[in-house]
Amino acid sequence: MAKIDFGGVLEEVITSEEFSLEKARKVLKDEKITILGYGVQGPAQALNLKDNGFEVIVGQLEGDQYWNRAVADGFIPGQTLFPIAEAARRGTVIQYLLSDAGQVATWPEVKKCLNPGDALYFSHGFSIVYKDQTGIVPPDNVDVILVAPKGSGRTVRSNFLDGSGINSSFAVHQDFTGKARERTLALGIGIGSGYLFPTTFEKEVFSDLTGERGVLMGCLAGVMEAQYNLLRKHGHSPSEAFNETVEELTQSLIRLVAENGMDWMFSNCSTTAQRGALDWAPRFRDAVVPLFDELYESVMSGKETKRVIEANSAPDYLIKLQKELDTIKNSEMWKAGAAVRALRPENRNKK
Repeated sequence: MAKIDFGGVLEEVITSEEFSLEKARKVLKDEKITILGYGVQGPAQALNLKDNGFEVIVGQLEGDQYWNRAVADGFIPGQTLFPIAEAARRGTVIQYLLSDAGQVATWPEVKKCLNPGDALYFSHGFSIVYKDQTGIVPPDNVDVILVAPKGSGRTVRSNFLDGSGINSSFAVHQDFTGKARERTLALGIGIGSGYLFPTTFEKEVFSDLTGERGVLMGCLAGVMEAQYNLLRKHGHSPSEAFNETVEELTQSLIRLVAENGMDWMFSNCSTTAQRGALDWAPRFRDAVVPLFDELYESVMSGKETKRVIEANSAPDYLIKLQKELDTIKNSEMWKAGAAVRALRPENRNKK
């Protein structure tokens, strides 16, 4: 285990140098890993583990679109693909990767399938931390562990294939066997994590829900829309407004940030851009502090999770969700985005 200086704070991280894939295989050599849920994280983690030589089976609602996706990815009904309860009974490590609402719905069935010494694995602290809302309280005779990739399932898979990996947090909530931490690290390495850093179930879910609603998704989408609308209001064309709001960010500037930090991105821009960004960044920061305070309190109080469970458990949830996504897709801003993306050289060459 390595101690790394993160801005003056020493933190523990685990990479494949300290905990090799070979060691992970030895730790899990007698385990059968069940992936419950083949929606967002399930496919990536299942395929990465499978490619890394682990024994993996998938549990999914028989015959639905996710079941069919698992079949298309090479999982065989009756051999490596089963209905949820049967898959849970067959596994010794149960990776509970159904949606949060899906976990609530299936928990009574899954709980019956757990055997003493099994590991119940999550990639999100939601169900355990908000147990008063979810009703998910694991039995005392299983390990309860977490590996949470800091990226979408699609990126977990693509980064694995290109050899880079996605960083993941890990936590042990309950150690029945005495080997819960070792199992957790082995699974984290097995799914292809770039490096692993410790957390708790509570800290993971608080940071994750805040990040999703904040900078990573909600804030980003809202700020982009506000700037695009402002430029359009002042007579800028859709192409100009979109390029100045989204395209330059995603195709140029954010790549510089990823390469070597925000100061590196600033230093590679014009002096006019540097001066403006340095002057306005603190004003934007200070303006959103009250909103972020409100957001974090909403996460801690359980208000956000209550909203998620209620909305996602509704029988017409997917229909309503698609309507909301279609509203974004069909807005002028994102129609302009589709046109801009189609004009990228790599997309023009496909025609």
